[in-house]
Amino acid sequence: MRKIKLPETIKMVITDFDGVVTDNCVYIGEDFSMSRKLNFKDVMGFSLLKKSGIKMAIISGEKNSAIDLLARKFLIEEVHQDIRIKINVLQSIVEKYSLTQNEYVYIGDDVNDLECLNYAKYKITVPHAPDKVKKLRGIQITQHDGGDGAFREVADCLTDSKK
Repeated sequence: MRKIKLPETIKMVITDFDGVVTDNCVYIGEDFSMSRKLNFKDVMGFSLLKKSGIKMAIISGEKNSAIDLLARKFLIEEVHQDIRIKINVLQSIVEKYSLTQNEYVYIGDDVNDLECLNYAKYKITVPHAPDKVKKLRGIQITQHDGGDGAFREVADCLTDSKK
């Protein structure tokens, strides 16, 4: 069983959304509305990080109401949706919060996260990510799939070390 390992110096978790916090599926209604499923294990991960004083950021290639809901509920510091080139946003967040490479972790699951994953010293992906992502140097892979506890796994790793 693999276990995520991160230093106690982490001050911010920066994550993609679909495929990390969700199971990467989109449900399309008769009216063409789209919805996503969230796992309460992952939702609790946001709560644990907030209570521990660890800042959070979401950089998503899509716009969706699930992100808006979590952002309001947990007062997430940085929320960026409908972003096609994520690296610029990541770099601006790192600069805005004066984060060193030892103070943040990036979680991503697909090729649109590659630049961010390569930029970050601490990088995490999920088991269903493409091989191109899973083979990055220094990447850690969660035990749980995206949308099934992967985000919570990272939150637990960080908050358990603060107890």
